Amino acid sequence: MRRYVEALRLLPGDHRGWAAATWIYVAIGDVHFRLGVYDRAFKCFHNAVQCPAGLGNPYIHLRLGQTAFELGDHDRAADELIRAYMGDGPDIFEEDDPKYLAFLGTRTDLTSIRQR
Repeated sequence: MRRYVEALRLLPGDHRGWAAATWIYVAIGDVHFRLGVYDRAFKCFHNAVQCPAGLGNPYIHLRLGQTAFELGDHDRAADELIRAYMGDGPDIFEEDDPKYLAFLGTRTDLTSIRQR
């Protein structure tokens, strides 16, 4: 993970203006997510969504929703998970714990959602 942080520091000026920062934050966030350090993971994905091509990216919204869920912020989790679902449909949930899609199903009628 240290190398990812070093990579962020190599970006000139405000690193949030660089597309590379989006994916560096995602990589760092994924490490924290896999380790169960959800508060740090959430911060990374929150930063990623503010970088180029971050807002509207279904994967980033998926991870924001999952980390919000794990942190107990179920309203935020539902909002972010629905963004992921609208962007990529149920397939984006396939490789993760089914509890996230099941949770989303308790918050909205998934059959009525149109995907992009």
